Amino acid sequence: MTHAPKPANLSPGTRPPHTILLVDDEAQACKWFSRLYGDEFAIATAGSGEEALDFMSAQGRQVAVLVSDYRMPGMTGVQLLRRVSDAHPHVVGLLASAYADKDVALQAVNEGKVHAILEKPLSEAGTRAALREALALSVRKASDKVLLEQRATSQREILGFLAHEVTTPLVTVRAYLQALRDRVETAGEEEAEGGAVAVLSQNRPGEVIQMLEAAQRRAGYAQSLVSTFVQTARDSAAKLGPVTLQASDLLQAVSEEYPFEEGQAHCLQCEVEQDFSLPGRRDLLYLVVCTLIKNALLAMDAAGTEDPAIVMRLDRSSPAPGLARLPVLQVIDNGPGIEPDILARLTREPVTTRQRTGGTGMGVLFCQRVMSSLGGSVDVRSTLGQGTAVTLYFPQADAGPPDT
Repeated sequence: MTHAPKPANLSPGTRPPHTILLVDDEAQACKWFSRLYGDEFAIATAGSGEEALDFMSAQGRQVAVLVSDYRMPGMTGVQLLRRVSDAHPHVVGLLASAYADKDVALQAVNEGKVHAILEKPLSEAGTRAALREALALSVRKASDKVLLEQRATSQREILGFLAHEVTTPLVTVRAYLQALRDRVETAGEEEAEGGAVAVLSQNRPGEVIQMLEAAQRRAGYAQSLVSTFVQTARDSAAKLGPVTLQASDLLQAVSEEYPFEEGQAHCLQCEVEQDFSLPGRRDLLYLVVCTLIKNALLAMDAAGTEDPAIVMRLDRSSPAPGLARLPVLQVIDNGPGIEPDILARLTREPVTTRQRTGGTGMGVLFCQRVMSSLGGSVDVRSTLGQGTAVTLYFPQADAGPPDT
């Protein structure tokens, strides 16, 4: 067996399928095929179906195209290609067949296990064209598989993050309800005609109302997250495209629905220099902005920032000198800032400034993942003692001339 050479500069996990595996029980045919087409393709050969299956078990990820002779002892080419197709869906099967076997070969093509037939004796030009087409098809199939796996991983991460974001306010609601229950005092039946009267004790005037209002805000926020994702699922099931959303509408939704603590809402301001249409799904972008607001509020609260302020700003800006100006959504705070060593790793790995209070560092990574899926990016800039600015860059074809 001749093993295919490995392309340089690619690890086994990222290397696309590239090998052409020829299966023929005639050794001379294998040598001729390797010599003739080895100038353009990475060629491997096997002398039987069993030998080919052994090769696929060991190096199946490298194989893009399997060319098999139809008539072989022990296992026909069609039988081999069926087994390989089931185990390695990205492999494109070509069957080399003499004219006498054409009816059987055509049946294999109709069954979908064989992509095309190479009629013996092989034509060099025709075979090269068929190999090029099959190789390109295999690479596309492998890429599609990776994309589907990435999407599945992304969906799991999104659902996990959503569950975390919903659980946090619900835990707070339960805590408030428990606190209210602890404050219940029951007066004797003799004090009320209709029976016992429940009285809520307060440590300060208005405390009970504040707790109820806070619980209501958090329950409303959790409901808004769930409702948004449910609507997206319904639209997807109905095969409806995403509804166009203006960035200013998103900011308004966040301003109205985010569960601010008492006295926090006034610190949030919106500045719309240039509005724009948002790409992608409203649910994910809503969760991204809410995550950034939450991070800013927690940082400023932990640092005891005087006169805390958060600005959500819409504008256009260039990610670097010489590049086109893109639509941006910025979340800017006047909090404590981020340590330089954490800032350098913030969008690349799960790091957090709130490890002692349960921070996981997944929030910014989630935002980065969402923006990358939209063709955008996230930029985080911060100066200790002066605050943090998170900029979400959105793609746009007519973004305008580059900054000079």
